[in-house]
Amino acid sequence: MDGFTRYALYFAPPPGPLADFGAAWLGWDPRGGRKLAHPSVPGLPMPVAEITRTPHKYGLHGTLKPPFRLAQGFDVSELHNATEALASSLAPVLLDGLTLARLGGFLALIPDGETTPLALLAARVVEALDAFRAPPSEEELDRRRKSGLSARQEILLQKWGYPYVMEEFRFHLTLSGKLPDAEAEAIAARLRPMLEPILPRPLRIRDICLFGEGQDGRFHNLHRYTLSG
Repeated sequence: MDGFTRYALYFAPPPGPLADFGAAWLGWDPRGGRKLAHPSVPGLPMPVAEITRTPHKYGLHGTLKPPFRLAQGFDVSELHNATEALASSLAPVLLDGLTLARLGGFLALIPDGETTPLALLAARVVEALDAFRAPPSEEELDRRRKSGLSARQEILLQKWGYPYVMEEFRFHLTLSGKLPDAEAEAIAARLRPMLEPILPRPLRIRDICLFGEGQDGRFHNLHRYTLSG
């Protein structure tokens, strides 16, 4: 687990059809740390590699605690142990399922139905592991502010190093970069019949994953922790 520049806590689909689809679609399998060939999907308005250029390096995931550098005085084995202990205190979360939607200009899988238990889970992960997070640099803070933050999001950025946590949390599994409206609609129309047979209904989130960012900027799934609280 050593040798990574940043760490993050994600939901990652367990081995199965959705995880396989995500690895192929994004061209990156974080489980094995390997690049994959993108699928051939007729009728797309642009190549899959172009559609997925932004999310490619992360692999298919839903963010719980955003990427962070380790704080001085901590090592990754301590982060691993703390995450393992945290997971043992957290209960699994049941969602109605996932659906393909447009979110902030990009395509993503978002949850159906009630999401409060998931938001509470994410908040616990953010808070419980925050001692391991090094403060962001001014450059990092400025980069976050470029998207235009609300007053509350600025407070969250200062407190947690990221503006979209706690009540601003919106769980999603990103499938594209930002797209013009027409292209997004065309891509979604091609993706829906591919996704509908493999999207779990309901979706039980049984575990959380520790990811690490390699020297090449790609994220690797380092460990999966069972939620057993």
